[in-house]
Amino acid sequence: MTQGYLSSDPDRCVRVRLAGELAWLTVKGCTQGITRAEFEYPIPPEEARLLLEMCLPSVIDKTRHRIAFGEHIWEVDVFHGANDGLVIAEVELADEHETIEPPPWLGEEVSADARYYNASLARLPFEIWGNVR
Repeated sequence: MTQGYLSSDPDRCVRVRLAGELAWLTVKGCTQGITRAEFEYPIPPEEARLLLEMCLPSVIDKTRHRIAFGEHIWEVDVFHGANDGLVIAEVELADEHETIEPPPWLGEEVSADARYYNASLARLPFEIWGNVR
């Protein structure tokens, strides 16, 4: 999966994602707590490839795994390239106050840490975090 950002403004983020021969354009609104409005539209893969060339400053490459645990499906992203070594797990909740049983393999909670947002990883990749003060 490759994704890039045409806009990474925290109030209105526009993402292009290409996964094999499927592609999407996604618009996300402002985050309130851990909730965020999201609108996603399928687009032709050829257009996604062209749009990815317009994305700044860099694109993100990752492999996504879907893992069932309890009543939820966890999306586990294993990052490559400039974000190599980073693994992030995410779960969609019906409500942000929903309680869940975390899988035993789950690490530190990072939902409130903006460094882990994909748009942030495109600007400031994981490989250089140790070099930034």
